[in-house]
Amino acid sequence: MKIAAAQMTCIPADVHANAAQAAVLAAQAREQGAELVVFPEFTLTGYELEALTADPRLWIADAEDPRLDPVRSAGIATAVNVALRTGGPRPAIATLVHGADGAHLTTYAKQHLYRHEQGVFAPGETDGRFELGGIRFSLGVCYDNHFPELTGRAAADGCRVHLAGSLYGTGDGIHERATVHPGIARRHGLYVVLANHVGPAGPWTGCGRAAVWAPGGALLAEADDRTPSVVTAEVGVG
Repeated sequence: MKIAAAQMTCIPADVHANAAQAAVLAAQAREQGAELVVFPEFTLTGYELEALTADPRLWIADAEDPRLDPVRSAGIATAVNVALRTGGPRPAIATLVHGADGAHLTTYAKQHLYRHEQGVFAPGETDGRFELGGIRFSLGVCYDNHFPELTGRAAADGCRVHLAGSLYGTGDGIHERATVHPGIARRHGLYVVLANHVGPAGPWTGCGRAAVWAPGGALLAEADDRTPSVVTAEVGVG
């Protein structure tokens, strides 16, 4: 199966514009032969915590929220990260996975909230899993991927590919991006697919370089550090 990792420059707090941009990238991934495309953290709003705190209308209601329709109808499986309503007063940082037919496959809520996120979002409590094309996938969101136990459970559970929708900025983020994810691939024998922001991203500047690593840590595909785009790579079942 060919999988795509996307990188975006999100328009702050503009759900409709970002959904349209994600749909364009999803179409590009489909045209390149990919069956699944992974998007960065807060795909539909950018990393705009102040806006997300002030305006619950920016929260996605559920996996059937019509604001997701441009991406869900792109003819390719998608993993899109959003601020998602929960049963409580705080949303979750959640990745919604839909199949190429738009059907909901799974929802995963970020378990390891990063610093200032802890006062704004509700942490998830369960691991994310789904199957597509005979391949078992796991999910992590940004800071989640810094916890080896999360990806260790994925490998033990028979997962072959780990999807990491994230935000890594310039500065320390460049080193983290380039070490954490091949480290997962080496440590646990997983393919790792990293989606990232590129350019302005809330208080940071996304460093781009969305990428795919093979089990063992070899780099299979990598985007540049400046262009909204997708990169693709083949992943194997065995």
